[in-house]
Amino acid sequence: MKRLLLLALLVSPCALAQTTLRYLGNEGVMVSQGDTRVLFDPLFNNSFGQYQLVPDNVRESIFAGAPPFDGVDAVFISHHHDDHFSVDDILRLLREQDSIRLYAPAQAVSTLQNAAGPGADAVFDRVTGLAIGYGDDPVDIQVGELVIGAAHVPHAGWPTRTPEVQNIAFRISFADGSTVLHLGDADARAVHFEAHEAWWEDRTIDVALPPFWFFLSDDGVDILETRLDVIDAIGIHVPESYADPANRPQELFTRDLFTQPGETRQF
Repeated sequence: MKRLLLLALLVSPCALAQTTLRYLGNEGVMVSQGDTRVLFDPLFNNSFGQYQLVPDNVRESIFAGAPPFDGVDAVFISHHHDDHFSVDDILRLLREQDSIRLYAPAQAVSTLQNAAGPGADAVFDRVTGLAIGYGDDPVDIQVGELVIGAAHVPHAGWPTRTPEVQNIAFRISFADGSTVLHLGDADARAVHFEAHEAWWEDRTIDVALPPFWFFLSDDGVDILETRLDVIDAIGIHVPESYADPANRPQELFTRDLFTQPGETRQF
């Protein structure tokens, strides 16, 4: 990783045209560039006793489309676990904000359709379910000025823990060509990235958002620094206790982590 991100408070006024990442909680992040705004894993209700929930006032601002969450173009869901995805909340968001498009694993979309019931809402016209399994080719979707790349990377603990879960890594490129990668709860083993090496190397990733455990293993670090063309990385899915640096494993001492809802980075 070749350059440092700047904390928002240290960025000069001319940086307002740059890309901004705003932390929401757990793996929830908003990325903004100009008038384009996208959300990753923004609405969930289970902290499992250790992960950062999205504050209530932030959740209500997302539902209302209040600044800075006005004009959200797309929401991306990595997988259908309760610390990443709330069926009721996502349905409410789609019904209240009729310009938002949703991209999610087919498993998550199926649960949304079941919850919506017969005579499904028109909201599903704005929902794209991705039926990508392990070993399947990644897909690229052009929507306006966004280039949406999606690849299946198994959930952490593969192959014995939750192997049936569709975990989708989203690689989003904006109008100026800058790219952000959200890895969801990806398993940090190099073998998952070998089969589609050319696709992963196709775009330089300005900022990767890996779960913090990528920084704890040689494979995870190799994926970020060698196998993917990553400039910077910010750890997510960080236990609340790690907000205090004294509680972090040594491998995280020099790593950038999102720990406080509302904090931002710019590039």
